[in-house]
Amino acid sequence: QVQLVESGGGSVQAGGSLRLSCVASLPTHCMGWFRQAPGKERDWVATIDDYGRPVYAESDKGRFFISKDHVKKTLFLQMDSLKPEDSAMYYCAADPRGNCLLRNSRTDFRYWGQGTQVTVSS
Repeated sequence: QVQLVESGGGSVQAGGSLRLSCVASLPTHCMGWFRQAPGKERDWVATIDDYGRPVYAESDKGRFFISKDHVKKTLFLQMDSLKPEDSAMYYCAADPRGNCLLRNSRTDFRYWGQGTQVTVSS
């Protein structure tokens, strides 16, 4: 069982930046970020594999950057040029299986954090 704890959320004005972190209790092959706004589905944001190769949702490409510190078992999401529509609860996800860069849906990840809230005001 992998425990995931997110941090780094908060309130920011449009155009600002935030850096989310997620600490894992155990190393895992695949890690990713999802977000869920009230009344909406949980949407995939980005995934990263063991080699540090990322894949992003088209809507966030060029603004969001996923990275991973293997030693500290920590996942990051740097979010720049934030927009009000980025406001959501952001969830860290992890999965021990391979084919990381093909994982982009809720069912592709076995372990989940509790989430960290991001609010972007206009």
